[in-house]
Amino acid sequence: MTGVPASAAGGSAKAAPAAPAPDEQGGAKPARGGKIAAAAVNQASVWNIANLLTMLRLLLVPAFVALMLADGGYDPAWRSLAWAAFAIAMITDLFDGHLARTYNLVTDFGKIADPIADKAIMGAALICLSSLGDLPWWVTIVILGRELGITLMRFLVIRYGVIPASRGGKLKTLTQGIAVGMYVLALTGWLATLRFWVMGAAVVLTVLTGLDYVRQAIVLRREGIAARQAASEETEA
Repeated sequence: MTGVPASAAGGSAKAAPAAPAPDEQGGAKPARGGKIAAAAVNQASVWNIANLLTMLRLLLVPAFVALMLADGGYDPAWRSLAWAAFAIAMITDLFDGHLARTYNLVTDFGKIADPIADKAIMGAALICLSSLGDLPWWVTIVILGRELGITLMRFLVIRYGVIPASRGGKLKTLTQGIAVGMYVLALTGWLATLRFWVMGAAVVLTVLTGLDYVRQAIVLRREGIAARQAASEETEA
């Protein structure tokens, strides 16, 4: 990453006499230069495919709202187009994180923008559905309240560690996406009944996984405080 040959970092017997030179270019001293180079690479990688997908998802939010509310919000054709925008946003959500982790494309921008894009498209869909009377407001409040609350909680306990995404959380996200997508479409008959039960499952998973994250946060904070106290006692001893 910094352009330093492997031999310079390895410190072989033959290269030992010349050790001071590498130190000025890429050895122990070059740690500062290495950070600068890494920062440059990180900045250059902002325009990678993972971040572009995240940006696309952000741009789809206003497009989705416009399509969803077009012609009073009840035209099946406009609702189908809104569903297409929502589906694309959900699909990109599945791929951008995977691409970033697999190909080492993780950036500070992506860490911030990705969760914002996720909650923006889901929040826009839920609010539109409730404002049109298709979905009870309490469902929207429960889902959005949980998402915002867990996000805030993650920031509060990040000094003690990171709460990883669980399988339940991933299943919750998938179920929410399917349920909301079914409500966006102008479904009738047994499909309209089915979406009610899918949304019910999404709400249950939302509450249960939210409680599990709270439990993890409490345990993480407790362990972090205990570890700090132990380290402080060792230092004083």
